[in-house]
Amino acid sequence: MGPPNRVRSCSRIVRTVNLLELTTPKYRVGNTMEKRKVLLVDDVQLFLEQEKTFFNRNDFKLFLARTGDEALRIIRQERPELVFMDLYMPGIEGDRCCHMIKSDRELADTPVIMVTAGVDEDDFERCWQAGCDDIITKPINRHYFLAIIRKYLPLPERKAPRFIARLRVHYGVDREKLLSDYSVNVSTGGLFIETLDPLPVGTELTIEFILPERHVTIRSEGRVAWINHPELMKNPGLPVGMGLQFVNIAFDDMNAIRGYIKKESLLPSW
Repeated sequence: MGPPNRVRSCSRIVRTVNLLELTTPKYRVGNTMEKRKVLLVDDVQLFLEQEKTFFNRNDFKLFLARTGDEALRIIRQERPELVFMDLYMPGIEGDRCCHMIKSDRELADTPVIMVTAGVDEDDFERCWQAGCDDIITKPINRHYFLAIIRKYLPLPERKAPRFIARLRVHYGVDREKLLSDYSVNVSTGGLFIETLDPLPVGTELTIEFILPERHVTIRSEGRVAWINHPELMKNPGLPVGMGLQFVNIAFDDMNAIRGYIKKESLLPSW
């Protein structure tokens, strides 16, 4: 039986996001990664195009379907490892298509993620009754979507290349009492700060710094991704300190960092 109310539906989504930190990379063949097959099903091209942008084309082979009939044909022929299925479609609707997949012994293990418009309890109930594995809602939240992908198709993190940059960085848990230290390197994904008092891994914080010459202030939420501790130097090529990961960084700020790296011709930091 499906969850009786919206609270349980939402909790499933929240638990999915938490799995981002629990998944581990695998599925290697030699020195290359196998492309994971994913099927996106929606009768609206705009939503298909949006969902496509969430995937790294080097990791995934995407299949698109506009109807339930087309989705079933692709699933039987290509055997995708993950399916995102819109609930409302012409012909065979998404929940019916999901039920047909889960009723087929050869296809039943295929993870099916239902995509619904809004948070209508009846829609959630239809999806759970069809046997889906998870539910996400429109408008699609990028972080929820990526969490779902990592839950069912764990892939290694692809770190953005870092470049040597000495910037004064203000950071801390309390925005009114930010600490200040200097970065060793920076990238569009984060930076490394030299400090004798690193915060615990996983600490959520605020990050602020100014890009020289451009006089652009970068502000982002962040988290401590790793620590270079004096008794356990994870990267001997760096001083004692901590690596900070940007979280929810604005697109304009990311472009500003990218432009700064390019203009200043910064050297890669290994």
